[in-house]
Amino acid sequence: MDHTPYIEIDEKILLKNIRNMSQLAKENGVNLRPHIKTHKIPRIAKLQLAEGAVGITVAKISEAEVMAEYGIDDIFIAYPVVSEAKAEKLCALNQKLSNLIVGVDSIEGAKVLNTCAQKHQQTLNVRLEIDTGLSRTGVGEPYALELAEQITSLEALNLQGIFTFKGPVYKGEATTDTVKAGVEEGERMAALAAQLKESGIKVEDVSVGSTPTAASVAAVEGVTEIRPGTYIFNDSMQVKLGVSEWDDCAAQVVTTVVSRPSEERAVIDGGSKTFATDVQPNHAPLNLKGFGAIQSYPEAEFARMNEEHGVILTNHHELKIGEQVKVIPNHICSTINLHNYVYLKKENGEYEKVKVEARGMLQ
Repeated sequence: MDHTPYIEIDEKILLKNIRNMSQLAKENGVNLRPHIKTHKIPRIAKLQLAEGAVGITVAKISEAEVMAEYGIDDIFIAYPVVSEAKAEKLCALNQKLSNLIVGVDSIEGAKVLNTCAQKHQQTLNVRLEIDTGLSRTGVGEPYALELAEQITSLEALNLQGIFTFKGPVYKGEATTDTVKAGVEEGERMAALAAQLKESGIKVEDVSVGSTPTAASVAAVEGVTEIRPGTYIFNDSMQVKLGVSEWDDCAAQVVTTVVSRPSEERAVIDGGSKTFATDVQPNHAPLNLKGFGAIQSYPEAEFARMNEEHGVILTNHHELKIGEQVKVIPNHICSTINLHNYVYLKKENGEYEKVKVEARGMLQ
């Protein structure tokens, strides 16, 4: 195909990645609830469900609404909902799904949900988010019991479990040791669940895990669910972390060399409106080289971007104007959200255009 830039998805690798994560969950006796923020495509979510996922995870209500339109009816919104307007949307969605769960990390947010649920004569399933080291959302472990008790006192909420997102963080610091990070994550959450249960709090699910920590955290006793997302495509970050190989990367951005201003510089037709820039190169602990990996020219560096220009530093004279260059981005999740469509490459070499239905669903 000539209309670059576009995202190419290798269907064979995609299906392999889906099966491998499903098998990992089964072998460890935990549920798999993949995060669809990576692909935002209902069709791919259904492939994950068909392979054994119990439901899906989303970040925003609007993502959940898109997935519900396509018949997916078991959804966890792993994000705090704190406004009345969004609580109304949540209650409307709750009427349509067989199972809807939403994250909470404050009594203020919980009260908003409770008031709305009472108004509509509903019960909302919620999970308490715990901060296990990422220092983002989530209540600190020392305060979890008090907040859990407050939530259980709210008549229209059912505290279903606890969840966390930590990723490759160990003892509060970013790390490339995904095994230690995952074990720490699982053990802390399992210990907290035990503490809550001893105090009379019901904890059905202990939901954890990201792509980097999925294998190690799934093996921790007491963990009931993992929520990896990036595994479905993988990217340069996952390869650098050692949780995938280049051959496991299903998604690449196909670009075209549009200029060779010098022997050391080539310019492609993909810049910051094509590739995510949230994972910067040359930052510890990953120290990624450039904004993505070019497998056909491994020593070349995708060094910088403007909106529509990507600058590659290279000594390859054969990298000519008009040549297509495939780039495995540093972060595929944010990159997907920049594109209206992806192109699914079949084993026979044909392409299928697939809409990213939940692209831009940020509310």
